[in-house]
Amino acid sequence: MKKYILSLVVQNNFGVLARISSLFARRGYNIDSISASPTDNPKITKITVVVEADDEIIEKVFKQVSKLEEVEKVTQVDEKQAICKELALLKIHTEDTTTSAEISNTVSEFQGKILEIQPNSVTVELSDIPSNVDSFVTALSQFEIEEMCRTGVTAL
Repeated sequence: MKKYILSLVVQNNFGVLARISSLFARRGYNIDSISASPTDNPKITKITVVVEADDEIIEKVFKQVSKLEEVEKVTQVDEKQAICKELALLKIHTEDTTTSAEISNTVSEFQGKILEIQPNSVTVELSDIPSNVDSFVTALSQFEIEEMCRTGVTAL
């Protein structure tokens, strides 16, 4: 199994995202990440899907996604030639100033940002390639992570 990134240009219609995700689900493949947003044209949405599959299955899924009426274009993204980014937000519990300083140092190492400092927590963000986001989360897991969310990969 190999990780694939698919970029879809679709009509911005109700239910398109559900049809695309159900196409993967019917074949028993879990979507690692999915992101969708309108483009500069409000009638068009760009969807980025990351999935693990073998070559044969991804080819079939690629063809079936292409056949959906609302799908205007499907491309397989080459991570080495594309810009792929993901955003992570983490709220981390802090007991004291030492913990806050350690968190701040870790965030600085990854060129992340501290968004909010509260008496018992720090909220941080990192926008980077997915592997760096993974490393960032791993580095911060030594602290008590209260909440975390990741956007999923977006690619150009």
